Amino acid sequence: MKENELEFYEKIANWDFSQIKYKTEKLTDWDFYKKIRENTNEKSLALDIGTGGGENVLKKYPKVGMIIATDFSKEMIKTAKENQKEYPEKNVKFVQMDNLNMEFPKELFDVISARHTIIDAKAIYDCLTPNGTVVIEGIDKNDCIELKEIFKRGQAYNDNITISERDYEDLVKAGFKQIEKIEILENEYYKTEEDLIALLLKTPILDDFSEFDSSKNFEHKTVIESDLFTQYVKRYNTEKGILLKRRLYGIVAKK
Repeated sequence: MKENELEFYEKIANWDFSQIKYKTEKLTDWDFYKKIRENTNEKSLALDIGTGGGENVLKKYPKVGMIIATDFSKEMIKTAKENQKEYPEKNVKFVQMDNLNMEFPKELFDVISARHTIIDAKAIYDCLTPNGTVVIEGIDKNDCIELKEIFKRGQAYNDNITISERDYEDLVKAGFKQIEKIEILENEYYKTEEDLIALLLKTPILDDFSEFDSSKNFEHKTVIESDLFTQYVKRYNTEKGILLKRRLYGIVAKK
């Protein structure tokens, strides 16, 4: 994980979007936590990687025996432990760890979940029990492409291969035999320009960040060009709010 990318997440320190006013219109029938629920029971040992401030794992994760939740940001884990105080019934252990340098015994977890984070498919394969499952939801290359086209930059904008294709190939190489991949389409409607700007400042949507090329520097741009932003708002302002078209992907793979 590149140092300047780590600095960005250390400054953000949480993954809470509750203050941003927007509505989501789901166009694809696929749900990350439903897929986890379908592949676990109340005795399952789960690993959630890239957990951020633990907001989703605490609120949405199905009931399992225990969850180990990791993030490479020390500040994110600090936030997660604070958030955990509101959910004393949730059996979660938060640990600072890099997804690409996981330190777990082999064949330990029944399910591994990864949402909006980079993965090491071989490490995930090794950590899963026989017949174990990995559930992935990711942000793909063409996510918010209308916005990226106006700004001529953005996360994975210049990548030659989509993130979903790379994850799929890596899972095959790692040894997974049963892999299902689906494109997830959603429309998000932001109530005000301020709400959309708040999202762009909190996420790397407009940053020149590649999942694959370690030679590229990740530089979080806190300045959003007002003329380009106004151009986007004029084009995509609707009765429901300012439209942002999301292109995600979901993968369920069994060992």
